Amino acid sequence: MSMFRGFIAIDVDTFPKIIEFENDIKSCGANVKLVEPKNIHITLRFLGDTEESLTKEIEIILKDTVKDVVPFNIQLKSAGVFPNRNYIKIIWIGIKQGELLGTIAHTLNKQISTLGFHKEKRNFSPHLTIARVKTAKNKERLLQIIEKYIDVEFGVIRVNTIKLKKSVLTSQGPIYTTLKEVSF
Repeated sequence: MSMFRGFIAIDVDTFPKIIEFENDIKSCGANVKLVEPKNIHITLRFLGDTEESLTKEIEIILKDTVKDVVPFNIQLKSAGVFPNRNYIKIIWIGIKQGELLGTIAHTLNKQISTLGFHKEKRNFSPHLTIARVKTAKNKERLLQIIEKYIDVEFGVIRVNTIKLKKSVLTSQGPIYTTLKEVSF
């Protein structure tokens, strides 16, 4: 039985403001791992270890989830951290007008559990992960940069597809491959 590390996501085009934000983070000397621009996405549901034999059933769930959804826009705006400013693990860009993303994620969570995946207990929080923080090195400088982008608008994207993606972890970073794409 062949397995892959899977997730369901929306790919995001890289805007110049996102590159600028990542470059500012890189230049502050903090110990972070930036997400490569080509890998930036909105995770709707992380699946983890996934049997390849479930790919078709997952595609059916994707189609069912968005059957009544029409394309919509979301705004990438603001920056922040998870879990909090005292203990930073993730640097993110926020999503405005993301209510429909929450609805899609909630439906996916419910339906995907019928295939044996655990139900996600945390509420969906629409965001783009930009970096993972490894240590507290230069934390104050990092917080100043995040503060600089707190009200910045990074861009507007049109959401009209969701994708089942495969993630292969390598020493150079993850490699993502789209296995199934469902347009609406």
